[in-house]
Amino acid sequence: MSTLRDLLRANDLRFVVFSRGLSDTEWSQPSLCTRWSNHEVLAHLVLGYRVALAPLMWGMVRHRGSFDAANAELAEAAAHRHGPAELIDEFARLMDRPRAVGRIFPKRLLLGDHVIHELDIAFGLGREPHVEAAALVAVLNTQVRIPNPFVPAAAIARGLHLIATDVDWAHGDGPLTVTGGAAQLASVLAGRPWALDRLAGDGIDELRARL
Repeated sequence: MSTLRDLLRANDLRFVVFSRGLSDTEWSQPSLCTRWSNHEVLAHLVLGYRVALAPLMWGMVRHRGSFDAANAELAEAAAHRHGPAELIDEFARLMDRPRAVGRIFPKRLLLGDHVIHELDIAFGLGREPHVEAAALVAVLNTQVRIPNPFVPAAAIARGLHLIATDVDWAHGDGPLTVTGGAAQLASVLAGRPWALDRLAGDGIDELRARL
C-alpha cells in the first residue's frame, strides 16, 4: 500500500508534467479558487513548500489576524515576481527538499491542497483532470474525516451519503445522497460550487445550500 508520502510525491511529479503543458495564456486565466489566477495558484503551491513562518505571521498582523488574506498576499506577490516556468522549476526542486513550513506541514493536508488546487486549474480551463484514483480517495477521506479550519469539508459533508461513481469510495449513511466523479466531489467539498452541476442525487440542493 502506498504511503501518503509516496502518494504526494507521485502526484507532485505528475503535476509538474501537467503544469509544463500549460501556455502563458492559460496561466493568466482565472482559477476556481476565488480571486486567484492559475499563475497565483501555482505560486501558492510553491510557497507551501518553502514559506517561513515570519512573513506569514506579519501578513496576519497586517490583515487583522486573517490567515486567508496573508496567504493570498504572499501568493500574489510571488506570482508577480516569478513567471510560471520559474515557479514550476522551483516546485520540482522543493518537492524533495521542502523548507520552513513545508518540512513540518502534514503530508495528508499537503496532498489535499495540491490536488484541490490542480482541480481549480484544470476545471477552470475546461480540462479533464488526471489525478490518480488513490490520491483522490486519500483526499476525500481527509476531507470528510479531519476537521480543517481553512476548508470546512467535513461540515459540508455531514449527514450526507456521498458516493463516487468512478473510484471505490463512499461516505456517510444519511437519507440524502450525492453521487458523481471523485474529482468533482472533492472540488465541491472544498467549497467550489462549479462542479455541483456535474453531480446527481436528492442531496444536491442541501449540498448547494451549505457552500
